[in-house]
Amino acid sequence: MKKVIALFVATFFVVATAQATPASDSLLAKYKAAGVTKTDAAKAKKDWTAEVVVDGEKMSCATCHGTDFSKSGKHHKTGKVIEPMSTKVTADRFSDEKKIEKWFKRNCKDAWGRECTVQEKADFLTFLIAQ
Repeated sequence: MKKVIALFVATFFVVATAQATPASDSLLAKYKAAGVTKTDAAKAKKDWTAEVVVDGEKMSCATCHGTDFSKSGKHHKTGKVIEPMSTKVTADRFSDEKKIEKWFKRNCKDAWGRECTVQEKADFLTFLIAQ
């Protein structure tokens, strides 16, 4: 009985802290249909700060978005403010599939010099909706 209660509490905690949206759920289902069998938020967390030289500059996701997802970021070239990545602060952050895909395409090219793979997008999305 204690194990069942512990499992229920653990499951509730995970569900309560994750900020999935219908759009993020739909995209994750599409990524799964495209071959993703398991997402890896820990890898995405590591990749978030991994630096790659793009157009002579060291870049990472954190270059513009930072590592505190409750705070705004700033585009490294334009200085444009980027709203916080956390859905706890920016409630509609992952609410539009087209916007999510658009920003993955642009940001992966900016930070890594290439588009992200489906696996990378699934990992990042899983990581980000938990912030």
